[in-house]
Amino acid sequence: MRRIVLSFIALVALAAPGFALADLKIGYVDLQRALNEVQEGKAAKARLQARLEKSQAQLDKEKEALRAKQEELEKKRLAMDEATLRQRLEELDKEMMRYSNLAAQLQRELAEEERQVTQEIFGRMRKIIGEIAEKEGFDFVFEANESGILHAPAALDLTNELVRRYDAAHKGK
Repeated sequence: MRRIVLSFIALVALAAPGFALADLKIGYVDLQRALNEVQEGKAAKARLQARLEKSQAQLDKEKEALRAKQEELEKKRLAMDEATLRQRLEELDKEMMRYSNLAAQLQRELAEEERQVTQEIFGRMRKIIGEIAEKEGFDFVFEANESGILHAPAALDLTNELVRRYDAAHKGK
């Protein structure tokens, strides 16, 4: 990613002979940090955490019921005839499969909700980043992430300004 950015800047400099790299104004934003710091992001994270805890409580209750049925079946196993035991084991297997499906479904729903909320917030952030870049005269604003910018002066970091403007623009969400 860094190589791509540097290649891009070099290409721009070569394509415009009168254009000096010193004339470039570059900034960067840590979108993940901004997401964690804006009020709407904090509220979304709290909602998702509450939903996760509610789902986990439901799963724990189901798991305990399955465990109790399994223990009861083990205790009564020797007193049952072969057909009854097979039927009860099949029923228990079906309930375990239903539990697994429920757990997977809840996980997918939470992941989708998190993805959707994150994308909505990032979309609004990109608009504000564009406004900051336009107003402040930035030629390029890059995203700082694990695979991107390895080092840059803190003075080029626009994340705090993004968080401030986002919270000001989206109060009450």
